[in-house]
Amino acid sequence: MFGRDDLFRSTVVMSRHAFGEGTYRYFRDPLVPIVQGLRERLYPPLARLANRWAARLGERAWPEDLDGLLAECAEAGQHRPTPLLLRYGPGGHNCLHQDVYGEVTFPIQVAVMLSTPDADFTGGESVFVEQRPRAQSRPIVARPTLGQGVVFPVRHRPVPSARGYKRVAMRHGVSTVTGGERHVLGVIFHNAT
Repeated sequence: MFGRDDLFRSTVVMSRHAFGEGTYRYFRDPLVPIVQGLRERLYPPLARLANRWAARLGERAWPEDLDGLLAECAEAGQHRPTPLLLRYGPGGHNCLHQDVYGEVTFPIQVAVMLSTPDADFTGGESVFVEQRPRAQSRPIVARPTLGQGVVFPVRHRPVPSARGYKRVAMRHGVSTVTGGERHVLGVIFHNAT
């Protein structure tokens, strides 16, 4: 789908914004059925997890279904869909970041690998950095295979501490692709302003 302009609302060339090296494209409304279906089916179990996190951190609760979340987004002026396709060629990478697009930010997202590591591309691992308070940051590397999804925090997650749970900031990115082409579907649940 990456080459079909009619499916996307915008294209970002990462090097123009110092985000990394590669290109990503945000899907337009209405979302293609497979992306819409994933967004609708993945949201309810992730909302249950997000609500467990929220209870541990004393944060707000999330709606049980995607329509409820999107209604909250609309009330906050967030109308643009955020699922996207990402493409990285040799030298491609994504700097550490968080996908926050407005006041309403659902705390969990999913990245689905659309290429086969070591066949379609080399390098290009998914990188997550846990920024622990008063301690060194901890890197986490994931290497999903074709069709596998990685579920990860948008901003932070609860971590057990001596006094219950503490909020630990998380950022994510992609290490350098050393050869071939890497494609990923990003499923972000909140809409953008």
